[in-house]
Amino acid sequence: MTPKPLTAAVVAGAALLVRRALRRRIRVSPLWPMPALAEPVSGRPRTRALRLLVTVRREIAEGVVQLRLEGGGLPRWEAGAHLDLVLPSGLVRQYSLCGDPRDTSSYTVAARLVGDGRGGSREVHEQLREGTEVEVRGPRNRFPLVEAPSYVFVAGGIGITPVLPMLRALAEGAEWRLLYAGRTRASMPFLDEIEKLGGEGRVTVVEGRPDLDALLTDLPEGTAVYCCGPQGLMAAVQQRVPHVRLERFTAGAVRDGDPFEVELGRTGRVVAVAAGSTVLAAVRAELPDTLYSCEQGFCGTCRQRVLAGEVDHRDELLTDAERADSMLICVSRARGGRLVLDM
Repeated sequence: MTPKPLTAAVVAGAALLVRRALRRRIRVSPLWPMPALAEPVSGRPRTRALRLLVTVRREIAEGVVQLRLEGGGLPRWEAGAHLDLVLPSGLVRQYSLCGDPRDTSSYTVAARLVGDGRGGSREVHEQLREGTEVEVRGPRNRFPLVEAPSYVFVAGGIGITPVLPMLRALAEGAEWRLLYAGRTRASMPFLDEIEKLGGEGRVTVVEGRPDLDALLTDLPEGTAVYCCGPQGLMAAVQQRVPHVRLERFTAGAVRDGDPFEVELGRTGRVVAVAAGSTVLAAVRAELPDTLYSCEQGFCGTCRQRVLAGEVDHRDELLTDAERADSMLICVSRARGGRLVLDM
């Protein structure tokens, strides 16, 4: 018996829908038909990516370039926010926004050349020229300006970039002080504007090692203390003011710790993480296509869901709520013998 034309059309249409659904399912979880996350978290930007054009590039201090990135209808941001820059090589680096939050046509960032770094700053300096298109993600803000009766800011070198918009945003008459330290005045970006904003002795500029005790002793109750700069400076401020708000863009000792095991929950395979290695490295030996980018716990590309075990979180990105069931496998480790990941 020959199928009726309508029946054949319905069957063919249903088969087409099934094929499309399967293709979508496999894109979401390449390990399908094993269980996938209800909402995939790894390998996807936390905010949509934008393609912006470098329209202005200028050196604003020794070893520091400022970039103006233009686009249309850009998401708004507040003082303390930063962008992820996806560099031509694929590296992802974070830079604080230091322009005008009211400008929705462009973002402004500044980057210092780190000669002994991992290559990101050199790529910014050498390859991001006027006319270059660059992908950015964000903005995000993990360093927001809070309401407080008074403020103390400590900035070291390029660490002035998130602080500058804060100073501009403070209400007229607000009580604040800034300690701005650098190797030399010539190496300190935005110095002229900072000194003009200060007036009345609010700004202390130091070449070399600053006297933190003079600034941070006997602070009025409720003072909000902010710090951004080299690791040593931030550690010294935190030692004196435990509740200081910090902005970090370099990873600490992420590989230090005891060895442990990671079970890949979807297959039951177990991989060993050595004391001097990372979960990411161990997992990629079994699953080479595991996505990652910054390897510093900042971009979120390698985020995975944790099914069992206690995590030693060492990232600078996830919120407390997100840490309840997720980890960034490029830097975080286990507190104990084994973690089980939904991979």
